[in-house]
Amino acid sequence: MKFQPLPEVFVAKITRKELKTDKFALEVEQTVTFFEEHQQELLRYGAIALAVILLLVGYVIYSRHQQARRELALYQAIQIEEAPVGPPTPGATNTNFPTQAAKDQVAMKAFSDVVTAYPHSSEGEIAQYYVASIYADQGRFAEAERNFKQVADNGGDQYGSLAKLSLAQIYFADGRASQGEAVLRDLMEHPTIFVSKDQATIALAHYLEHAKPAEARKLIAPLRSVPGPVGQAAMTIDTELPPQ
Repeated sequence: MKFQPLPEVFVAKITRKELKTDKFALEVEQTVTFFEEHQQELLRYGAIALAVILLLVGYVIYSRHQQARRELALYQAIQIEEAPVGPPTPGATNTNFPTQAAKDQVAMKAFSDVVTAYPHSSEGEIAQYYVASIYADQGRFAEAERNFKQVADNGGDQYGSLAKLSLAQIYFADGRASQGEAVLRDLMEHPTIFVSKDQATIALAHYLEHAKPAEARKLIAPLRSVPGPVGQAAMTIDTELPPQ
């Protein structure tokens, strides 16, 4: 069973190393502007109000700076995961890894470091999703399931939905079809921007096409006329179903 990496929409915002410095510089500049624009109010309300405002503004600067650090750490880990395997490529900027196992070892550490350093953050949840995916690609499904479950439980609707989709794959591959079906039906009822109702339906139909072909045919019937990848996937499943 092959687990695909996160869609580009997850990591599109993490594309520049300048995040580490430019965003912090911007926050400092905005703070200076704030004091210039509110100088009279600060003088009017006195030292207590000034202390409160300083604390609030300082917290905003700190939290946004920390976010930039989290994004950079995740970006660097993703760069490792996307590095090629094999002989060095002439002119390439990424460092090649001699084997997939060597790359997995370095990537696993990088993502695990993000999870450990930034728990309960979006970047930490994405990193844990990658950890689970690496385990799954290695065939270590117990570890993969444990990490996917943690993302599903703590990653919110968006990241959690992707983790649930991967959990369904594990359940079906491991002979727990009823659990996999329940997860996918839940995703159909609670779609997100990362796992739509149509995607969950296609996934369920795919897994049911041999065990419950009539149900699979019923699921894809309204999707066969949908333009684009959804309709194409529905038609592909339709051709794989046994004749009625």
